[in-house]
Amino acid sequence: MKWHKKGMIFNVSGQNQWMNSHAQIPTVLVKDEVLRIYFATRPEPKLSMTTFIDVDINDPGQILYIHDKPILELGKPGMFDEQGIMPSSVCEHQGQVWLYYGGWSQRTIIPYSNWTGLAVSNDGGITFQRAFPGPIMDRTPFEVYSATGCFVFRENGQWHMWYASGEDWINVDGKYEEYYVIKHAYSNDGITWERENKKLLPSKGQYEPTHRPSVFFKDGKYHMYFCYRGISDFRDGENGYRIGYAWSINLMDWIRDDSQSGIGLSQDGWDSKMMAYPYIVNVKGKTLMFYNGNGFGQSGIGYAELEVAEKGL
Repeated sequence: MKWHKKGMIFNVSGQNQWMNSHAQIPTVLVKDEVLRIYFATRPEPKLSMTTFIDVDINDPGQILYIHDKPILELGKPGMFDEQGIMPSSVCEHQGQVWLYYGGWSQRTIIPYSNWTGLAVSNDGGITFQRAFPGPIMDRTPFEVYSATGCFVFRENGQWHMWYASGEDWINVDGKYEEYYVIKHAYSNDGITWERENKKLLPSKGQYEPTHRPSVFFKDGKYHMYFCYRGISDFRDGENGYRIGYAWSINLMDWIRDDSQSGIGLSQDGWDSKMMAYPYIVNVKGKTLMFYNGNGFGQSGIGYAELEVAEKGL
């Protein structure tokens, strides 16, 4: 596979007097005439809120609308999402829009705690309400650190979720950094999930975090794009996020082969140090990847288009 980069389409620069930093984790809802891109922005450091832009479905580089307020308020003090709401996966279901999101709160020894919630919209994805006060992917006896960065995929009445599961916190030069790996869960209703607690992809080295998978079907295979990084020097450094690739024929067993991702860092500019959080949608016969560049989304959101595959791919 090979992707053609189309460039950066949006970054945050104080819009509406509260979007002050980052356009993080683009999450795309395909509508009739527009693509609605949800993202997390920061009114202030250590505080994440989610809003959206609408872009032209025929030319995603053209911004048609910038929403002027958060789509969901922070949780109450003590709740899992009291300091951060970050989009993760979105779908339409039974006339509603369902948004799976990462909610986070600060901790003392480690920087944060991060779990997955579900919000529901009855107005086409403009405003949302929590489906439940608490997370739908929470701590279990076997997964104790985090469950976030998910992607939800429905096929033949079965719901599938791939997500980043926290495995440990590693002390790196006196600071704790999280190590997480991609796992799979399944559901009959999109709410109650059976978690297999099995690492799906091999690691390139010890403590390689993998995050935010996105899955689609094309040419007889399932394709997964995700991001991976090192456990140190990853904040726009040598080990910053890159886009990885895996494929499967049954959604359960995945072959990782990053050499076939077909996309990499630019020589310079907004995505020259980092590429993170891919989200892939099929739009009018085209396959598009939306992703973040440098600084975990501080430099903005861009997209790429999958070139026509050669025979046999």
